[in-house]
Amino acid sequence: MSAKKISVILIVLSFMLNLLVPLPVQAAEPNLTAESAILADAHSGKILYEKDAHKKLYPASMTKLMTLVVAMEALEAGKVSLDDVVTASENAASYRGSRIFLTAGEKLTLYELLLGVALASGNDASVAVAEHIAGSEEGFVELMNQKAAQLGMKNTHFVNSHGLHDENHYTTAYDFSLLALEALRYPKLREICTIKHYRIREDSRPFQYDNKNKLLWWYPGADGFKTGWTEDAKYCFTGTVERNGLRFVSVVMGVKEQKGHFRETMTLYDWGYSQFTFKEFHKGDEVLARVQVGKGTADQVPVIPEKKVGITVPKGEDKDLTTQIELLPLVDAPVHKGQVVGYISIMKGENVLERTNLVAAEDVSKGGLFRELKKVLKKTIAG
Repeated sequence: MSAKKISVILIVLSFMLNLLVPLPVQAAEPNLTAESAILADAHSGKILYEKDAHKKLYPASMTKLMTLVVAMEALEAGKVSLDDVVTASENAASYRGSRIFLTAGEKLTLYELLLGVALASGNDASVAVAEHIAGSEEGFVELMNQKAAQLGMKNTHFVNSHGLHDENHYTTAYDFSLLALEALRYPKLREICTIKHYRIREDSRPFQYDNKNKLLWWYPGADGFKTGWTEDAKYCFTGTVERNGLRFVSVVMGVKEQKGHFRETMTLYDWGYSQFTFKEFHKGDEVLARVQVGKGTADQVPVIPEKKVGITVPKGEDKDLTTQIELLPLVDAPVHKGQVVGYISIMKGENVLERTNLVAAEDVSKGGLFRELKKVLKKTIAG
């Protein structure tokens, strides 16, 4: 057989073998019935999927996620405490629909009310929380709109703390994805949102809150946030999930079918986990270097990342990634914990894919004159 014939045969065999090897399958984007939807990477905030994400719609009880965020902010600032005893007003007790059946004059702790907001989606509980924190629901709504503006929720306007329908009470899926990212900053909020059942009291008020978020049962890794429904808004849901270090936030709005907001969210999550992976390099509290400190009580300060160092990438594209650290050569005291002193870049070749700030892990006070003289004397003797 001639060399030419052998060459032809090998080419044909190679072609046939290639036909037998399956090509990578790119999953089609989710086919959703929701009027609006979004899926975002919680680590970077990058949008992975969207459908009419900037369309103005009614959020219904998803509103209560902002109520919870504003409450967490007040807790963080020390303005209120979870142990505060709150007396329900006649106004709060008058709210119907989804509620925890408050009676005027009834006393509950702020923690019990926040559970009533997050789990039972109580309209009455939301108003009681609002009145306790801001003195009135109107004052609390101002705080909600201020927070929305701060987060860049440009197509959002709140008129109440609970989400009962109002033509001037609206948002978008994109805006609520920003709110979900903010909610992740508060571990206590997510802890509350993961509680499936809570029996408020065994004696004087034997009432049980049951979490309306069915994904806590249906989808492993789901741990937030808030459902919503009114006739005008239809079914909607803002959620979050984490598996293997990869966390998503999601929003679906305007789903007509009962429980459809959960099914469509699971479709988003399934698609996301089939397409993306998270490559982690360092934990958020891992000491990566030390920076020299001038005129301080210590000569160096340990440096840690502002958050865990990693990147969400399409599956198969997590190879050949490296990191590069750049630090200030010297920082003068006083140094404050959390002060930015450099950054770490995730690289692919010469390209920077993502950067994370590196911060001081602790405070370093300004050193006294005696310590500086001692250092100078030590250097002189050593020299």
